[in-house]
Amino acid sequence: MKEAVKKIKFDIVTIFPKIFDSYFNESLFKRAKEKKILDIKVHDLRDYTEDKHKTVDDSPYGGGPGMVLKVEPIHKAVKKLKPNKKTRVILFSTRGKKLDSEMAKRLAKYDRLILICGRYEGVDERVAEYIADEEVSIGDYVLSGGEIPAMVLVEAVSRFVPGFLGKMESLEDIKGSYPSYTRPEVFETKAIGPGQLGHSQKKQKTKKWKVPSVLLSGNHVKIEEWRQNN
Repeated sequence: MKEAVKKIKFDIVTIFPKIFDSYFNESLFKRAKEKKILDIKVHDLRDYTEDKHKTVDDSPYGGGPGMVLKVEPIHKAVKKLKPNKKTRVILFSTRGKKLDSEMAKRLAKYDRLILICGRYEGVDERVAEYIADEEVSIGDYVLSGGEIPAMVLVEAVSRFVPGFLGKMESLEDIKGSYPSYTRPEVFETKAIGPGQLGHSQKKQKTKKWKVPSVLLSGNHVKIEEWRQNN
């Protein structure tokens, strides 16, 4: 009997849906969607408004800079998208829990993730309180919106979906990455190093950048030891 393929669906709610067009239609994502491992849908928040101007934001109560995304269209979007099955609703926020491999692995167990991308000066706090299941941050810095965090989370989670990578491990998954090299064995260049920018290359000596000899030895024990130490 053929084993069922694990599939995960991502629903991304944003006011800039075209940002995602190229990223999710290339490379691993394109292949995973063709194999029906992933289903990625991007939803324009303006489609869930009810006024003729398709208003998604308003000025904050109590004053303050910028505009705040309204709770009504977000509520309407999530209510329509959220089915009665294993779904997690995520709001990207600087106050959220930091995304790491453990979180990505946990989220990969869900059937569906609904990702809410904030913009401007934030999102009405009632979204965090009553709609989102959790808030997530990708780092201790501020971005203009949740679109880039959504891309990061989708890729981090997808790597734990069987079949996405084409194999069950990658260089980064094995050890958190180690130095890797490929041909040529020796690369010759009149290298521009620190402080050399703008100097004539004719005055510079030819340098040879070599692959570590241990990687050329064929001794897999020594190669593994070298990788563990670098």
